[in-house]
Amino acid sequence: MNIVTLLPFIVLIGAMFLMTRSAKKKQQAAAQMRNDMQPGTGVRTIGGMYATVKEVHDDTVLLEVAPGVHAVYAKNSVGAVLDDEEYNRIVHGDGDLKIDAPVVPDDASSLTESSDADKDDDVARIDLGKTAGSDGADKAHDAADTAGDEPKDKKTDGESDAK
Repeated sequence: MNIVTLLPFIVLIGAMFLMTRSAKKKQQAAAQMRNDMQPGTGVRTIGGMYATVKEVHDDTVLLEVAPGVHAVYAKNSVGAVLDDEEYNRIVHGDGDLKIDAPVVPDDASSLTESSDADKDDDVARIDLGKTAGSDGADKAHDAADTAGDEPKDKKTDGESDAK
């Protein structure tokens, strides 16, 4: 056999080895993180719930999800162990959140309100409603439209000539 024919197989086996090796390292790091949990630390479950560790057992962990509310979870359901500063910032809102971008209001009322300078100006507002003087012209126009809308062969919508 020639080395050129074996080269694709060698590359494939090497790639599989590297992928399984990195996945195995990630699994070991996650298992080490779960084993290092101590009572009192904050965690995030794989479902996205934040809780405080109360007790750690072999395969399970007791979490306090709210004051006085405890739940038993499998260790594998813990997605991340958080440090105290990050946990308090997320759960309790402690710490300063630094925002460089402008803050967007919760509702659009502040964006649509006019300023005091606009209120002082005597600018005529456009009225899009019907006025009393145009009623007669509108009625005559509507009557002309309805007279021309009658079907010539007396068919209504949905009927066809098919037999």
